[in-house]
Amino acid sequence: MHPAFSVIFLTTLIGAGQGLFLALYTGQIYALANLLPAQGDEFYAFGSLVALTLLVGGLIASFFHLGRPERAWRAAARWRTSWLSREVLVLPLVMALVFAYGLAHWTAHTQSLFTLGNWLAVDATLLIGLAATLAVFALFVCTAMIYAGVRFLEEWSSPLTVINFTLFGLASGFMLAAAYSAFIGNQLVAFFGTWSVIFTLMALISRFASLTRNARLQHKSTVQSAIGVRHQTVSQKAQGATAGSFNTREFFHGRSAGTLRTVRLLFLFLVFPLPILLIGAAYATQSPTLPIVAFAVQYLGLLFERWFFFAEARHPQNLYYQSVA
Repeated sequence: MHPAFSVIFLTTLIGAGQGLFLALYTGQIYALANLLPAQGDEFYAFGSLVALTLLVGGLIASFFHLGRPERAWRAAARWRTSWLSREVLVLPLVMALVFAYGLAHWTAHTQSLFTLGNWLAVDATLLIGLAATLAVFALFVCTAMIYAGVRFLEEWSSPLTVINFTLFGLASGFMLAAAYSAFIGNQLVAFFGTWSVIFTLMALISRFASLTRNARLQHKSTVQSAIGVRHQTVSQKAQGATAGSFNTREFFHGRSAGTLRTVRLLFLFLVFPLPILLIGAAYATQSPTLPIVAFAVQYLGLLFERWFFFAEARHPQNLYYQSVA
């Protein structure tokens, strides 16, 4: 498939924003349980603003791959059957809940949302955060299922797609939370950094599993099945046209196998070992800068990873249109 940079930025930006919110809410839960130092409301408010900025940035990026942006609202019409429509509905819900969560902290509205007699009191931010958490995981599923639900693209059609999208979002979000904590100089760098390493390692396992699976795929459609010839040495020499077309632009990346190998090596290095080493060095040296560098490096790697994710998928129509003689 041809990787659209608007979709690459959409999926990586909202993934990091979702992960950052989950990191903030996790930190609040741990603090309430006296497992972490308590943070002021400003910490959660400004963190939510960063998460919301990433979500809005992803939403803006999504408009660049629309043929008619003024008709974008119609994308929500098929929510009963379309994962894309469900994403279109859930993303604004996540944005609204993250905004409400940050606003509740900013206004110090940590009073009880409701009371029942003198014995029941519920923190507003906890309830809003819980609702946002459920919406965030729903958004992970909706975004990933847009691709995992395409059965004829066998590289995507796997539960590993959903797992990878979720773990990459968690890894980058917790890495960003560590960078945010280092930037403002609070005590949570080690907590968020440790969890970012855990999620990064989990993402490494799941992504390696998907790479192994895809390398061993036996595609249902072949050149032989496409033209009805059983000979084992059939190869395409021309596509029957003198120039490129929509099919050659939109369903094939046009890069060599060497380029794909290079991009794969880049994202495997930038997403996994290098950020982990940087976080470890930050922990050892108490550096306020290295966690920020670790997030920047990992996000750059995620851009390469998402490009490879799209380029890796082999559209069956390329059996006819991949080569131009």
